[in-house]
Formats: sequence, C-alpha cells, structure tokens
Amino acid sequence: MEKEVYKGNDTPHLTADMETDEEVLKKYDSESRFRVFQNPVVPKIVTILAVFLSVYHLYTSYVGTPQTLQHRSLHVAVVLALIFILYPPFKRSTAKKVPIYDILFALIAFSTTVYFFIDYTAIMNRGGLPNSTDLLFGAILVLLVLEAARRVTGWALPALAVLFFLYGMFGNMMPGIFRHRGYTWEDLVGFMYVTTEGVYGTAIGVSATYIFLFILFGAFLGKSGMGQFFNDLALAVAGQSKGGPAKVSVIASGFLGSINGSAIANVVTTGAFTIPLMKKIGYNRNFAGAVEAAASVGGQILPPIMGASAFIMAEMLGIPYTDIALAALLPALLFYVASIVQIHLRATKDGLKGISRENLPQIKQVMKERGHLLIPLVFLLYMLFFSGRTIIFAAFLTIVVTVIVAMFRKTTRMSFRDIVDALEDGARTALAVAIACAAVGIIVGVATMTGFGIKLANAIVTLGGASILLTLLFTMVACIILGMGLPSIPTYIITATMAAPALVQLGIEPLVAHLFVFYFGIFANITPPVALAAFAASGIAGGQAMRTGFISMKLAVAGFIVPYLFVFNDSLLLIHTTIGEGILVVVTSVLGVIMLGTATEGYLMTHMNPILRILLFAGALMFMTPALIQDAIGLAIIVVTVFFQWMKAKKKGIAALKAI
Repeated sequence: MEKEVYKGNDTPHLTADMETDEEVLKKYDSESRFRVFQNPVVPKIVTILAVFLSVYHLYTSYVGTPQTLQHRSLHVAVVLALIFILYPPFKRSTAKKVPIYDILFALIAFSTTVYFFIDYTAIMNRGGLPNSTDLLFGAILVLLVLEAARRVTGWALPALAVLFFLYGMFGNMMPGIFRHRGYTWEDLVGFMYVTTEGVYGTAIGVSATYIFLFILFGAFLGKSGMGQFFNDLALAVAGQSKGGPAKVSVIASGFLGSINGSAIANVVTTGAFTIPLMKKIGYNRNFAGAVEAAASVGGQILPPIMGASAFIMAEMLGIPYTDIALAALLPALLFYVASIVQIHLRATKDGLKGISRENLPQIKQVMKERGHLLIPLVFLLYMLFFSGRTIIFAAFLTIVVTVIVAMFRKTTRMSFRDIVDALEDGARTALAVAIACAAVGIIVGVATMTGFGIKLANAIVTLGGASILLTLLFTMVACIILGMGLPSIPTYIITATMAAPALVQLGIEPLVAHLFVFYFGIFANITPPVALAAFAASGIAGGQAMRTGFISMKLAVAGFIVPYLFVFNDSLLLIHTTIGEGILVVVTSVLGVIMLGTATEGYLMTHMNPILRILLFAGALMFMTPALIQDAIGLAIIVVTVFFQWMKAKKKGIAALKAI
C-alpha cells in the first residue's frame, strides 16, 4: 500500500519490484501471519481474550500479582489460547476459519492453569516432586508451548528446545565435558511445570510483568499517533539536509525501535515511507534498505526501553534498571553517530540533496499538533529514574498518563474504541515474545538441570586459551548463531545463559559480559546469511537481500566494534568514572566513531585512498579506547587525514569546506 509522508509534488510511489508492507511482514516475520476470519463471532472472542489479558496485567501491576506460578500459568494459558485461534499451523493452511483441533488446543491450554488454581496448595506441598496428574498437565504444557512457538516464531526455537530436551534425557551418552548423569522425561517435565525454573521460569516471569506492559505502552502510543509524530519531527529536523530521508529513517527508527521491541516490525512501519523517499532522492535501493534495517535493529540497544531487554537484564543480573540504561546509553549513541556519518558522506559523495523545505512539515507545527505526546515519555523517565516506584507500577501509570495526555488535542484523542483496540493490539503484539520466552524456559531449564551453560562457557574459554580477544571472538560467533532467526528478547536470554558465563569466568564484570552478548545477539538480525531485518527491508526496497544485509553490517560497524572496546575499557559504559572522566570519554569516543564512519565510507571531501582509510580506522580505535597517549595519536591521525584530504580536494578543484 502506498503511503504519503509529506505533501507536495515529491510524494514517493511504490514500484513494481517492491513488496507491500503487509507482504513483507508475512514473508519475513512469522509473528504477523494472523488468521482473517469469515465468522464474525471469532474476532469478538479474540478481542475478549486479548482485552482480558491486557486488563489483567494492568490490574495486577497496580494491586500486585497473585502467587508466582498461578500468575505465570495464567499468562501462558491465555497466550497459548490466542495463538491457537489466531495462527494457522502451516502457511498453506486456511486462514479464514479455526479448525476444531485448534479450538481444542485453546481449551486444553486453559486446563493447565485451571489445575494450578484448583490444586495450588497441594502442588506446593509436594515441594517440586510431581505426581502423575502434575506430569500429565506438564507434558501437555510442554507440547502446546512447542507447537505454539513453531507457529509464531518458526522452526528454529522449538527445534532448539527439543534438542535440549533430548540432551537432558540422553546426555549420559554424550562424550567429553558435555556428558551428564541423564534425566528421565518425568524429571524434565516435572521441572518444567511445577517449578519456577522451566516454562514458568525467569523468562516468562519477565514477559508476564515488564515486557507485556511496555508492549502495551507501545500500543497506546501508536494509537495516540506517536509514530506519526516521530516521523514528522524527524522530517522537520533532518529532511532538508544532505541525504535527509536516510537521516529521517535513522532518527525515527531509533526512537520507535526502542519502544516496540521488534526490529522487523519497525523496518516495515517506518521503512514503508522512508525507503521510497531515500530511493527518490538517489540512494541505491540496497543502501536504502540497509539504512532502515540497521537503524531499526539499533533501536533495540537504545535506552530507555531497549525493546524491553533492559528490564530482563536487570532481573537476571539483580542490579537496578537505571544502571543498565545509563551504561547502555553512550554505546547506543555511538552506533547512531557512526551510521549518520556514513549516510551523510555517502550523500555528499553521490551529490544527493534533501527534500525541499516547502514539502516538509514545520517543527513548530509538528510540536503544536503532537508535541504533547512527549509528556508520557518524560513521565516514564521520571518514574524509572527518580520516583523510586517499581518498574511495573511505572509502566501502569505511564499508560494511564498516555491516555490522558492524548486527550489534549482532537488529532491525538483516543475514543473508547481506540482504547479497546490498543488493549487488543498490545496483547496480539506480545504473543510472539511471550511464547518465545516460554520456549526459552525449556532451554534454560535443561541448561540449569544439566549444567550445560557452565560447560559451554568452559568450552569457549578452553578454545580461547589465554587470549581474551579469541574468547570474545568465539563468544560473538556463538551469539550471532544463537540469535539467527529469533526475536531479540529470547535471543538475549539464551545468549546470557549460554555465552555470558564464559566472559564472566575471565574476570569480566557481569554487566559488561551481558551487554556484549546482548549486542551480538541483536545484530544477528542484520548479519547474513539469516539477516531477517535486512531481508525485510530489501523486500520493501526491491533490492538484493544478501547485499542489503552486508551493507547493513557496514552501517552498523560501530555496533560490532564498540562491544570489544567496552570489554577492555568499561569507561565507555560510564561506570567507574568521575564526571570529568566521563565528559572526556564522551568527547573522544564521539570523535572516534566519526573517524570510524569516515574510514568505513572512504570519503572526506573527496575519495580516500586505502592506506589513509586503514590509518584513520586505526586512529578511530585509539580515540575510542580512552588513554591520553592513544588520544594524542588519534588526534594526530585526524589532523594528518584532514590535511591530506583537503590538499587532494583542492587539487581536484573541489570546494572543500562546502563538501564537508
């Protein structure tokens, strides 16, 4: 579907080789393959279930949750029921009606939580020693979770869960360090069902608290028009500059990506209008798609919400959320600075201009129409950083504030129908993350029982030998492989369980180790051969999928380098630094990524020769590893590079200052 972003003669048009946003979502994002029902009764049932789930979570965030297993089991049961109603079992299955077996699956899913509520005291009194009825419902739950995860996320995650389950049963036959004593299926099923270490473990616990509420917050922001506000504001701020639409893509996608938690959905949401705009002013279609993909994935590492992953990290590490958000802020900003530098230099090199001012919205008008929508975000920051209240209560109040603030103007005001739609949309969007967390619970549960995480960490450390750098390289590869084809949140949970312990064994601080694996699990979305975010962007742009993926990696170069740097010098995370040291780190690291982006693009006033690019790249790394001697060398390299490029440009008759 064609979308207009601004008025005037420059409205972008979709070409024949571009896919619509709906086609792209269904092709690359299995989470969006909902059934479209012919029977009018079924959508009403879906609405009732989805609204119930959202209202339940809002209610419990205000008054408190029931017993842990009851709360988590109810969350999983409703999620399973909605998935079996909404998602067909295969791509070729009918998407217009719900077969009887899916209705049965949905009803059986409820039985697993009804049993918990009826017999909860007896289950607790058995102390994790399940009887035959516990095992029956536990087996049902595991099978339903695997099938639901397959429908929503594809084969990768449930296949991995099945492999781990089999490893738990037959690990006594494994050779070497991965051998364990072996467990019966009764041991495994009981552990998955009647403890808080399996399906109902930390992953689903976080889904049933923080993740669901912040996804719901994103749904309310969407209904209030926040997406349009970000788009218009980005256009007003950056649209007229060189390569303006690409910078608009970076700014809008960064903000939205941090909130919605899905890189692919973000690619489609903002890319549907930014990619055609980028192509229209002259960007290559592969580059245009890559800009959108890199910016959308980068949103997952951008505080304050970080796609809700920051809250999981806080839960797993047992440290305040604010510490994580502050530590992640500078690396995320460095990522976007490096991307914008490359975009600007590419526009300069190719002579690309921005959008004419008369076709752009005015900042004053944008702020007048929708500027009040920033109030909920400011309120959220206050609640998270200064109020001292719990995160889930902060999320609840922010949702209420969003509805109230939206009432300030007619263009953003939500009707009762809009509120109901937001409640339903939030629940629908949360399904993929919730079921992925439930499936991850099986993986993490087996890893906990068998000690697999520690064994894998030992194997990585052994392969790396005495070299921290080699260990980091092996850990990076493991994270990228584990993250291929998976949503960002379960990817982080898996990598934090399997890979982060290897770094902790080497004496690296847990927060630093978790941020390292988090980054590379996230960037699997733009790392070929399975770069789903890049592939989705290429579908909209009509470009080549693999080519778009490699360009995305190039634009995200800071995201692949900065994690190594903050492992060796954690001052980049602004921890263990004074205010003066922090200011110096910010200045030098920003200069460093500007150099990094320049070296990567190979252009400064004019084309840069390979030797100078390598020299500048080395200088960038020195500037980004805070030390006075290295900063001095980096500064000298900048001066030499600028001088040589200025002389070269002058010889070619280029107006150097104008071209910068």
